Amino acid sequence: MSAVANPATVAECLRVGAGFAQGDRNWIAEQFATLDARLAGFHADATELEVSVKDREARGQKVTLECWVAGRQKIVTTSTEEDLHAALNDVRDDLRRRLNDAKTRQEPRSNKHLRDNGQPEGVPAQAGERDELPAAEPARADAETV
Repeated sequence: MSAVANPATVAECLRVGAGFAQGDRNWIAEQFATLDARLAGFHADATELEVSVKDREARGQKVTLECWVAGRQKIVTTSTEEDLHAALNDVRDDLRRRLNDAKTRQEPRSNKHLRDNGQPEGVPAQAGERDELPAAEPARADAETV
């Protein structure tokens, strides 16, 4: 991945939505700090995060974390954990997984040559290790197995 001039960070991209006060922002940013390494591959000016909670501290609370990255689909993660701290950790971890999955889907599939001979890159195939029969000995259906 090429280096990003202005990498995204949670502190720079996070905004708090419904159910949270602006004073909660720093506490939430600390909880989400582990996302910084994953967000660093995106430009800060093209990345947004918004966290909100519905029915805060009530039995049916729902925490939602939305992530917008330019050129990609919006990612929405939710948690219905009753403990707010646990719910924030849940949406954070889910977002990290989904960002990793999205990155994997967009990586080029340039490893076809690795599957051709079943050997890892840089390891040459040894004589006799391939599943091919020599051209002089065609396969016979009635051949006995040893």
